[in-house]
Amino acid sequence: MRRSNRRTSLLVAPALTAVLLALVPGPAHAVGPAPLADDFYVDPGSGPQLWVNANRGDGRAPAIQSSIADVPMARWFGNWSGAVGTATAAYTRAAAAAGKRPVLVAYNIPDRDICAGQSGGGAGSAAEYRSWIGAFAAGIGSRPALVVLEPDSLGDESCMSPAQIAARNGLLNDALAQFRAKAPNAWVYLDAGNPGWLGADTMARHLAAAGVAGAHGFSLNVSNYFTTAENTAYGNAVNAALRATKGFSKPYVVDTSRNGNGSDGTWCNPAGRRIGRRPQTGGGAELLLWIKVPGESDGNCGVGTGSTGGQFLPEVAYRMVYGY
Repeated sequence: MRRSNRRTSLLVAPALTAVLLALVPGPAHAVGPAPLADDFYVDPGSGPQLWVNANRGDGRAPAIQSSIADVPMARWFGNWSGAVGTATAAYTRAAAAAGKRPVLVAYNIPDRDICAGQSGGGAGSAAEYRSWIGAFAAGIGSRPALVVLEPDSLGDESCMSPAQIAARNGLLNDALAQFRAKAPNAWVYLDAGNPGWLGADTMARHLAAAGVAGAHGFSLNVSNYFTTAENTAYGNAVNAALRATKGFSKPYVVDTSRNGNGSDGTWCNPAGRRIGRRPQTGGGAELLLWIKVPGESDGNCGVGTGSTGGQFLPEVAYRMVYGY
């Protein structure tokens, strides 16, 4: 994926509980007979957890378990997910049964990662994508969830023709409409790249054209390394531009999963990065989340040479725990 020029589980406190309960209005505070959870779901099928399960005797396993696998983070869904509505239904149902709130990433836009190509692919046509994202939303249904919509999609416009940009904006507007209709209790964040990719005014224009007015908010730093302070300054600048040109602003979330040491200016598996602050409210944003899974490769590059995008690399994960 193109990302540049592109402690315990979750900190649970009264303020956090209030924010999380506010994520879903009115009657949706209850999921079946159980009250809505006050923290995020720890994915038992994450790459780090599956690796630990299979490698308990490995000396790196305890650190990867406690510092990464035990932390709530997003599950990504794309053309590898099979029947996506079945997959999102199963995931959100499991989270609800555990009394937790899941974070999901939709990553299947046509011409995905068109600029860098490390995570290229996506739906084969606009019609296929509309069907896919509709099934994604329908699988969530009335269950509460957070959804990050199509990382990279608005930063990648520099590699696209005007016709491709118009088509992509149409798909993103339609996706947001489908979530509002089919997953009304999901908070959907339209991805807005990172501080090292596009200027805030440009990103605000891209967000507006893609329909951010109909989203809960926008996401920053997905799969990148910029510090939380850099992201909040950027998010605030994007909102200032939205207010100046469109008369509204939006909440935003920051991916802190790999920003503990900040960015060295490269995006694809750079060495010396470190996990960042665990999911929590505040930090200058609405929420700090782990969206990219630490240790999952950005592609065949950097310290992940020989890997593919999304492949879990235990040595990269282990080094990310300690920042070297």
